Amino acid sequence: MAYNSKDSYPRPDFVHGNHRWTPLNDGWSILFDDEDVGLKEAWHINGVPDKVSVSSATDASSTEALAQKLAAFPELKEKGFQAPKSQSREHVKKPINVPFVFQTPASGVFDKDAHEVLWYERKVVDPRQKAEIEAGDRVLARFGAVDYDVTIWASGYPVGQHRGGHVPFDIDITDALSKAWQTSGKGELNLVLRIRDSPHDLSQPRGKQYWAPQPESIFYTPSSGIWQPVWLEVIPPTRIGDSSAGTVLKSNNIFEGLLEARVAVLGRRAGHGYSVEIEGSLHGLSVASKKENLPGDKDYVSVNLGLSLSDEQKSKAPQSLAEAAPFDNAECWRGNVALWSPDHPILYDLAIRLYDSGGKLVDEVKTYTGFRHLDWNRGDQTFRLNGKPLFQALTLDQGYWPETGLTPPTPESLKIDIELTKKMGFNGCRKHQKVEDPIFLYWADKLGFLVWGEMANAYEFNEDYAERFSQEWLEAVKRDINHPSVVTWTPVNESWAYPNLKDNVQQRNHIRSLYYITKTLDPTRPINDNCGWEHVITDLSTFHDYSDAPDLSKTCATLEDILGKKLGGRDFFVGPLSLDDGRKDEGTKHREGAPVICSEFGGVNIAPAKDSEKGERDWGYTTASDPKDLLKRFESLLRAVVEGGHICGFVYTQLSDIEQEVNGLYSFDRREKIPASEVRKIVEAAKKVYYDSLPKEA
Repeated sequence: MAYNSKDSYPRPDFVHGNHRWTPLNDGWSILFDDEDVGLKEAWHINGVPDKVSVSSATDASSTEALAQKLAAFPELKEKGFQAPKSQSREHVKKPINVPFVFQTPASGVFDKDAHEVLWYERKVVDPRQKAEIEAGDRVLARFGAVDYDVTIWASGYPVGQHRGGHVPFDIDITDALSKAWQTSGKGELNLVLRIRDSPHDLSQPRGKQYWAPQPESIFYTPSSGIWQPVWLEVIPPTRIGDSSAGTVLKSNNIFEGLLEARVAVLGRRAGHGYSVEIEGSLHGLSVASKKENLPGDKDYVSVNLGLSLSDEQKSKAPQSLAEAAPFDNAECWRGNVALWSPDHPILYDLAIRLYDSGGKLVDEVKTYTGFRHLDWNRGDQTFRLNGKPLFQALTLDQGYWPETGLTPPTPESLKIDIELTKKMGFNGCRKHQKVEDPIFLYWADKLGFLVWGEMANAYEFNEDYAERFSQEWLEAVKRDINHPSVVTWTPVNESWAYPNLKDNVQQRNHIRSLYYITKTLDPTRPINDNCGWEHVITDLSTFHDYSDAPDLSKTCATLEDILGKKLGGRDFFVGPLSLDDGRKDEGTKHREGAPVICSEFGGVNIAPAKDSEKGERDWGYTTASDPKDLLKRFESLLRAVVEGGHICGFVYTQLSDIEQEVNGLYSFDRREKIPASEVRKIVEAAKKVYYDSLPKEA
C-alpha cells in the first residue's frame, strides 16, 4: 500500500512559496537488530547488511524483566513480549512502505513481534538545481514523527538525532551532500536511521500502544519507527521558521482585530539586516500589511497587524465573503472583524515575507489565522467562544485505521474523519492519546471543528519519564499553537504515569510544571491538567463516567455528586498532603463557577448476532442488544449528562471501533453502525437542552 502524498505537501498550514520539496516515503528498507549489534558492526558507516543472525536465547530473568507490571491496570499485569522459543533465527532486510510502521499490513512487512532496535535505509539524491547549490541553499530531511529515539547518518556522516515519537523534526543534510559531491562527484547519500522504541519501558510516552503482542482492553497494536510523512525540502540559508521554531500567530483579540505575531527567523547571519512583512487578506481582499526590522540582538521580530476591515473594504468585499460570513450575522462578525467558529470557520490568509537589507525577497510563507476568543473564567460554569456560550459536543477520537494503525491511509482520511464526526452533529473531538498529523488540524481549521490537543502518556513515573514527557509535550504545544481549532490543552489522562498523586508531591509538582509552562507558552487556551480525576491544577473540571444512563443521570443531577469519588475511589481533586519536612501541600478543589465537562462517557458496543463470529477480545464498557438499542442507549446517555444543568460539554466514547474495542459509532472501517441522521438529531437535542437552560443574560 502506497501513501499517496506526491501532490499533497505535508504541512499545508505553513507553505514556503519558494521552497521545493520531494516526498521521501518510498524506497526504504528495514532490518531488525534484536541483539543491538548494528553500531558495533558499523552499519551506519558501511551500510545496513542484507541479513543478520540472532543466536542468543533470552534467559528466564530477562524474560521476567519483559513482563510488564502496570499498577494502574492490575488486570493486565504480567503481560509482555516473550522471548522467541527458537534460539537461532535470521532477520532479512526488507522493503517497507513508509510512513506505515512494520506492525501494520500496509507497511508490506506486517511483523507483530517485538523489535526494540530498527535500522532504516534509503538512497537520497541532492534535489537542488545548480543555481540553488551556488546560492548556498540548504537541504532538509523532514520527519513528521518517528517513534521513538532516532539517530541519523548520511553515508556514515552523523547528521542528527531526535527523541520523542509524536512530534516533528528536521535534519540538515547539506554538509553531507557537499562531502559526497567532493568525494564521488555525485550528490548521492545513503541515509541510515537507527531507531530504538522499547516495548518494555513504561516510562516512555506511548499512549494506547500496548506492550504485549496481542492487543486487549483499551490498548492497541504498537507503532514503531517512521509513522508520519518524510520529505526533502530545499530552503534558503536564512528563512522563516514555523511554529516549532517559535513563530506564534496570536489572534484572540477579536475586539480590535489585532494579530500579534512573533516571527522566528532561522539562519540569520551576524551583521546582516533583515525585515519581516506580514500581509493579511480575506477571500482575496487585501486588508492590511506591515513591515518590521529584525532586531540585531534577536532571531525573531514582533509584528502587530490590525485586520479589522474598513467600511470601504467591506463594501468592496467579494461575494464569496458575504456568502461565507453574512455581514448582518453577529456570529460571523464583531464590528468589522471576521470571526472563526465551528459554524462559520472564517480564516484570514497571511503572507509572511522575509527581506534582506537590500530589500530582496529571501523567503515567503503562505499561512492563515482565525480570530476567535475563548473565555472560561466568568464564574458561571460557562465556556464561551467569541463571547457567546459554547456547548462542546465532542467525540473521543483516537486516530487508528484497520490496515495502517496510527497512520492515516491517505491524507484525505483525516478530512473524512472530521466530516463523519460533523455528519453526526458533533462539533469537535478530543484527540485522545495521540498528537495527530498536522493535516488533521489544517482541515479542522478549514471545516470548523473544535479539537482538544493531547499527548501520548506513559505508565510509570520516574526522572526519565518527567524529562521525556516535558520535552515532548512542549514540542507538541509549539507545533499546534497557531491552529484556531485547538481550544483546550490536555497533557495527562486519568493519572497515567502518576499512580500516587494522593500522597506523592513529586508527581503533583510535575503536573503543576506542565500546567505552568503550557500557560506561559499559551495563556489563551484553558488547560485540562489530568483529564478524568485527581486534578492537581486545572482550568476545567473534567470527569469520566462509563455508567449506564440511570446511574449517570443520578450523578449529573447535582454538582456535589459530579465532584464526588470516581472510578476506583479516586478523588476528583487531590487533597491536602503533609510533607516530611513539616510543610503542607494544600492540594486543590473545584474553582467555583469553573466549567464542568464530562470528558469521557458512553463506550457502548453492540452484542454480536447469534450467527456471527465475535472476536474473543471484543468488548465495550456496556453492551447494546442491536443497533436500535444502541441508538436508544446513546440518547439516554446524552440526556443523562445534560439534563442536570451543570455540564457545558461532553466527550462521547468513541468515534469508531479500534481493533478489539468495538464501542464506536462507526465501525473500524468507518461504516455507520446507526444512522448518522438519527445520531445528529439526538446530539442537536442535547445541545438545545443546554442552550435553553441558560439565563437570558448569557
